[in-house]
Amino acid sequence: MNYSSLAFTDAIKKLQERLGSRDSYERVEKMSYVDGLTDYEREFISHMDSFYMASFGENGYPYIQHRGGPKGFIKVIDDTTLGLVDFTGNRQYISVGNISKNPKVSLIMVNYPLRARLKIYAEAEIVEINEDHDLYDHLKPEDYKFKPERMMIFKIQAYDWNCPQHITPRYTVAEIEELLEPQKQYIKTLEQEVKTLKEKLTAGSKS
Repeated sequence: MNYSSLAFTDAIKKLQERLGSRDSYERVEKMSYVDGLTDYEREFISHMDSFYMASFGENGYPYIQHRGGPKGFIKVIDDTTLGLVDFTGNRQYISVGNISKNPKVSLIMVNYPLRARLKIYAEAEIVEINEDHDLYDHLKPEDYKFKPERMMIFKIQAYDWNCPQHITPRYTVAEIEELLEPQKQYIKTLEQEVKTLKEKLTAGSKS
């Protein structure tokens, strides 16, 4: 997998040459080969509760969709394959229709607290649930209420990490609550100590 060799088309290379960045990116192309997902990417993907997917329409326009679900709803099947259960949504089927004509997609996954961004080139495949029940059992989210329509499989062609510049840290309500939990417990302990001291003082004043 070499992300740069896919991303840098002839037009892009000419632009890099004109603007003075081609030499450095040519070195990147020669050195950026990776053999599938590493443990780091696997761990990163397992915590995703959303990502962005671009597909290509017959009208010549790209279509970017935000996809979300419970944490870990997009799963690593193997070192070069991701998959998810496609839940019932607004029933426009734009991404599904685009993929049926052109399987090439681009995914961007962002972890805002870590200011980390993973970008992936992939070829997507639509798999009906009745075609592979074992795969569905592997991909379906646990403890989450949903209505499945199909499965999406992504064969990774290349991936790369973006720099964290301009990624503003953002936190979900659940993440904020987790961060505040030690403080809440500390306050609870202090309140109990104050209550105990008040009770002792009240008892002492009555004796």
